[in-house]
Formats: sequence, structure tokens, C-alpha cells
Amino acid sequence: MSDTSSGVVDLLGALAYAELTGFLRLAEDAATLAPTLTDRAELSDLAAVEHRHFRLLRDRLVELGADPEEAMAPFVDAFDSWHALTRPSDWLEALVKAYVGTGIAMDFYREAARRVGPDIAGLVEEALADEGRSEFAVERVRAALEREPKAAGRLALWSRRLVGEALSQAHRVAAARPALAALLVEADEGEDLPAVGRLFARLTEQHAKRMSALGLSASS
Repeated sequence: MSDTSSGVVDLLGALAYAELTGFLRLAEDAATLAPTLTDRAELSDLAAVEHRHFRLLRDRLVELGADPEEAMAPFVDAFDSWHALTRPSDWLEALVKAYVGTGIAMDFYREAARRVGPDIAGLVEEALADEGRSEFAVERVRAALEREPKAAGRLALWSRRLVGEALSQAHRVAAARPALAALLVEADEGEDLPAVGRLFARLTEQHAKRMSALGLSASS
């Protein structure tokens, strides 16, 4: 298997496991943290979207001749570690994680998809379709902050923790999976980890925009 095809399988394997764990975490948050039945139902709908995206990726891996279990396996520890370290303690933390944590992951995969063929890039975009998740989280967090402005500081700290842990795990994956790392950097930057570091700086900029949408500060 060439480096390019290895990178594609890594990309789809990582994204498939991200969608699978996203489904499981959203379903758990819907059952345990959602304050109303309406919130529980709407978050469950978003979890179902994650599972549908997972199936798309799993099926494409099979079409490519890859075993989905093997393709996802290299990323299990990193994703599971991130979720274990960032388990929300309440509904607002769950919403911020669904928006901020998922958002930076989406940026990560879109960066990688820039260097694959249009067929795979289209699949990645389909799997990353927001389908109401951002609107759901932003509306509820902003409404909560209007009622309780003092919560902003706590949620800003929580968001920085989410992103810091996410970038730490992403560095770990990039170091261990060079074919995937090669998809994450521009052709004239080479395939070294400093180039990946510059990528993560761009991801952090996008994070600041999401924080602003939530009504939070990325630096305070």
C-alpha cells in the first residue's frame, strides 16, 4: 500500500472512530445530562447523525479493501484518552465539548482532506456535515450565559482544556502515523512535526472564532 493510500486509510479510520465515539458520547450526554426531554431528544438526533456518518466511513473503508477494525485501531487510545480527560460534569460543559471539541476535530480532518482526491474529500465533507450541531450548542450556551454571566469564566477555562488535550493527542497521532501527518501539511512544508505544529496554530485560530460565537473569550 502506498504512503498516499495508507494516509487515506488512516484519515478515514481516524474519522470513523471519531464519529463512532462522538455518537456514543452524545447519546450518553443525552441520557445523563440533558435537562429537558426536548434537549434529550434533540441531542439524541445529533447522536444518530454521528452514527450515520460512521457507517458512511466504515462502508468506504470496506470498498477500499481495508478492514474498518484495523483502520480505526491505531486511534483508539488517543480518542479514548481525550474523552476520559474531558468528561463533562454538567450540561453546559457537554454542549461546549460538542461544539468546540468537535469543531477543532472537523478542522483537523478538513486540512487532511485537502490533499486527497475529490472522491475521498467529498466523503470527508459529507461525514463532517454539521447538520444542526453548532446551532444547537450555540443557542443553548448563549441563553445560559444571559441567565448566568458568571459561568463564562468557567466555560472558557473548560474550552481551553478541551483544545489543549485535543492538540496534545493530535500531536501524538501525527508522530505515530507519518502517512496521515503527510496529509496535514502543505507540499512545500515537508512532512516534519514543526510543519504539523504550524497546522495546529491555524486550528487554534479557528477555535477562537468558535469561542466568539459562544460568547466566550479564548484568552481570559
